Amino acid sequence: MLCHWQYVIQNLFGDVKSLTCLGATHIPTRWDEAGKPYVCTADDSAYATFELTNGVVCHFNSSWAVRVRRDDLLTLQVDGTHGSAVAGLRDCTAQHLSATPRCVWNPDIDSPIKYFEGWNRVPTNDVFDNAFKVQWELWLKHVVKDTPFTWNLLQGAKGVQLAELGLKSWAERRWVDVPAIG
Repeated sequence: MLCHWQYVIQNLFGDVKSLTCLGATHIPTRWDEAGKPYVCTADDSAYATFELTNGVVCHFNSSWAVRVRRDDLLTLQVDGTHGSAVAGLRDCTAQHLSATPRCVWNPDIDSPIKYFEGWNRVPTNDVFDNAFKVQWELWLKHVVKDTPFTWNLLQGAKGVQLAELGLKSWAERRWVDVPAIG
């Protein structure tokens, strides 16, 4: 998944400076289409923290073993000084600093704070088409009309580089720097 995280991080937040990654196989035995068990030889989860060149820190957890208990299959939470936003595949909600409750932990009582309150849906006037379709249309336009295409071989190489560095970090159990390419 790190190859996908690379372009998400780069396009939303900035360039990756360094990372640490841990992979895991949480479900070691799987079952094939005939119901026959087999030993899983691939990792099913990755946990990675990225330090960006601009000082932003991103943390991603991606797992085939997770049961979805959130608003969407994919959610990104971005926390900043003046508020936070949680974006899914279709919707985004935000909470401004002024609407953020002051959390006080008391282990003797249930929290009286309703944490979902104070979040507002971010309005949009746009209708978004299927992203895969849009990207294919841009590719075809590039081929036919020679228009610029953002997702070129260099961008693909950056994704492969990040995946390889994630595996290196996992194997060596340490932070690794991301050398600039291109």
